[in-house]
Amino acid sequence: MSGAGKVYLVGAGPGDPKLITVKGMECLQKAEVVVYDRLANPALLEYAPQTAERIYCGKLPDHHTMRQESINELLAEKALEGKVVVRLKGGDPCVFGRAGEEAQHLAERGIAFEIVPGVTAGIAASAYAGIPVTHRDHGSSFAVVTGHLREDKPELAVEKWSALANGIDTVAFYMGVANLPLIRTQLIKHGRDPHTPVAVISWGTLPQQAVVTGTLADIEERLAQNSHITNPAIILVGDVVKMREKINWFEATLGIEQVQQ
Repeated sequence: MSGAGKVYLVGAGPGDPKLITVKGMECLQKAEVVVYDRLANPALLEYAPQTAERIYCGKLPDHHTMRQESINELLAEKALEGKVVVRLKGGDPCVFGRAGEEAQHLAERGIAFEIVPGVTAGIAASAYAGIPVTHRDHGSSFAVVTGHLREDKPELAVEKWSALANGIDTVAFYMGVANLPLIRTQLIKHGRDPHTPVAVISWGTLPQQAVVTGTLADIEERLAQNSHITNPAIILVGDVVKMREKINWFEATLGIEQVQQ
């Protein structure tokens, strides 16, 4: 590695700023440049020195402030200037956060870097909705899946959907609200019981958290009746969703009425 700067690929956690790790907070405190995305709580920027340069590179489904290739180059450029750079990403940087691509680019340039894990939304948002992703009575296996599903490789689609429908108890789909019709249709088509419970959790761990529950058979209709459910959102499929009725602690603490049961 070169003697230039260093890049920290830091997980900001799922939204609640208190859920960042101690190490992630320490990285921010020594940052000279912070490159942050849309899902990193802006309150976390207060940990960085006032003199630190702050660069926003958030992405929306239909609009990217900065393309991934440009982000990769930006991180390298700032590090080669001798700067301590924090790349602050929502959730965990290695769970659909492109940390692998960024780390690879830095490694190829001989730039020092560290990956600082964060709390991923699929687990945290579910917990804040009163749904543990595993439970001895309801689910012993758990998977996270991107909701931006690629259907351009049909030879992989059948095997993938069959595994999700039959081999895994609890599945969390990230960024998948727009693809909910495809998700529920494919799961049922490949063998998942239409009565399997489903929860859609919007802005998990934050005061504006909202949740709609239903089953694979009716979740589309229920979601359509609740227009306040917006991205970012997690779709959670599995019997563990039943636990929400008993342990919906966060919304009860805030005095938020449950949206749907």
